[in-house]
Amino acid sequence: MAKEKIVLAYSGGLDTSIILTWLKEKYDASIIAVCADVGQEEDYAAIEKKAYATGADKAYVLDLTDEFVTDYVWPTVKAGAVYENDYLLGTSFARPLIAKKLVEIAEKEGAGTIAHGCTGKGNDQVRFESTIHAINPAIKILAPWRIWDFRSREDLLDYAAEHKIPVEQSVTKIYSRDENIWHISHEGGNLEDPWNEHNDDIHVLSSTVEAAPDKPTFVEIDFEKGVPVAIDGEKLKPADLIRKLNKLGGENGVGTIDIVENRLVGMKSRGVYETPGGTIIILAHRALEKLVLDRATMFEKNLISQKYAQIVYDGQWFTPLKDAYDAFVDVTQEVVTGTVRMELYKGNALPVATKADESLFNEDFATFGEDDVYNQADAEGFINLFSLPQKIRAIQKAKREKK
Repeated sequence: MAKEKIVLAYSGGLDTSIILTWLKEKYDASIIAVCADVGQEEDYAAIEKKAYATGADKAYVLDLTDEFVTDYVWPTVKAGAVYENDYLLGTSFARPLIAKKLVEIAEKEGAGTIAHGCTGKGNDQVRFESTIHAINPAIKILAPWRIWDFRSREDLLDYAAEHKIPVEQSVTKIYSRDENIWHISHEGGNLEDPWNEHNDDIHVLSSTVEAAPDKPTFVEIDFEKGVPVAIDGEKLKPADLIRKLNKLGGENGVGTIDIVENRLVGMKSRGVYETPGGTIIILAHRALEKLVLDRATMFEKNLISQKYAQIVYDGQWFTPLKDAYDAFVDVTQEVVTGTVRMELYKGNALPVATKADESLFNEDFATFGEDDVYNQADAEGFINLFSLPQKIRAIQKAKREKK
């Protein structure tokens, strides 16, 4: 009888390295390790070799970077989705893609179970499992953090030492990190006390503000229907565009945030996120929208942006509601084509100039100088009608008080 097959979401980091060996110990099964390349800088040949060395019967390394940017990053940029006004969703929107690929590998290999290294306290377990349930509800899910005896990453380090599993983490450098082309996140370690300032050596993608150049860098970004397509007039492939802005933003200390956020599972957590290129893109996109969208559409778009961020954060990517939001967003983005000039300086990314063929800014109307197109006397009648409810309320109140 053929062995059971378990597909493991594998990064080669501390948790999944331990899980791979642990699965071989606890289950009479063939373990298929799947490593997703979503643009993080890794030695994938070494990761694949490590997977086999620590118990994998088969290993996949999937290059998903282009699909990630085109089908997950850009829709979220167009939506203007930022969770709790801070977090640019770097981990959140990578998880549904990775989970989708895990299902595809499981179906290809005839595996009935998918295992992951998400903790029982985090958001990622929801994102992975909601996606798996949405795509193939027949697949079983195995979450070792919810069933094994280990209670901390220090326990994992002890297990790694006992089983001679090579890991980069140590007791003094035990940050939990997640990286892709959009960002890198840092959690754990001294960040678990919100009164501790994060250490400068935490930075991976960005310099500190103090170390950034003392003169600004200017960059122009071209958008087509809400998607960035060129930098300083040079058309670039999506992944190359993000990498270039990561470099420019990182050099200028742009995009590092230290925040406390509300996890879906009900607790607060603290993380440091570096998103240099993404911060520039989001702020430039927002500036261009202000030039081309009318007031009513902007108002509704801002509401959708918040709701969109919430469902992405909550792992609801493959849902009818997400599809409906995308349909609304795509209509708004038909006119979001133009150029934004950004000034990068000491951690700041400021839009300083915008232009677009579909611009709604009309100097003839907006000027403080003399014009022949706007009769300022018309404003009196408008104000009288606009403020009529307040006026009636005040009149009625005065009548009641006289009685």
